[in-house]
Amino acid sequence: MQIPDSPNETLPEILLFDVFGTVVDWRGSIIREGEELGRRNNLDVDWAAFADAWRGKYQPSMDRVRRGEVPWTNLDALHRTSLEEVLEEFGVTGLSGEEKDHLNRVWHRLDPWPDAVPGLARLKRRHVVAPLSNGNVALLTNMAKRAGLAWDLILSAELVRCYKPDPETYLLAAFLFDLPPEKVMMVAAHPDDLRAAAETGLRTAYVPRSLEFGPGVQPEPPDPAFDVTAEDFLDLAEKLGA
Repeated sequence: MQIPDSPNETLPEILLFDVFGTVVDWRGSIIREGEELGRRNNLDVDWAAFADAWRGKYQPSMDRVRRGEVPWTNLDALHRTSLEEVLEEFGVTGLSGEEKDHLNRVWHRLDPWPDAVPGLARLKRRHVVAPLSNGNVALLTNMAKRAGLAWDLILSAELVRCYKPDPETYLLAAFLFDLPPEKVMMVAAHPDDLRAAAETGLRTAYVPRSLEFGPGVQPEPPDPAFDVTAEDFLDLAEKLGA
């Protein structure tokens, strides 16, 4: 995508951001809070493996909703069900219901990547910026308040009761702002998310996160079909002329 020297109708008006892994470090945050829980309760747990196992149930749990096997269920509730399964798999016992609920809400307390807050602040000078996440509205709002994410509004799959990659989710912003899809850009660290967004007519920006799944797990190479590839949100702002 060639960025013009002056404001031009070819620039996207709205930037939508995948959140888990793109804006915030879910893995490192879960490990941190797991270790704190382990110290308090004398638990011997590989918290990195625990975080990966919990995240591994993310897509399968939403797939059950997509297939109609269970009625619409928001992500907090799906995470809570998955948490019970992971606790059992790792042999973690003795936690109170309150402790489990607090651990489940770690997804509300995920730490942003270092460039996320300053990058979003710079990007919003020129664009409307919003999450477009499978996280529910309360989760995304609490996360933003804690992490200082300066969204212009909160957009969630919960609002259309369809999880990504369903097209209705990607088209939500275009519908609400009465814009053609090409005036909206999806920003994500996950190529499959971007390809699904592109199929609905959205433009795409790839921001790979080399540490999302831990050291040594390399992100996918950029797809030439993506409109922009950036090192981080500050580099994305530079490439978009913000």
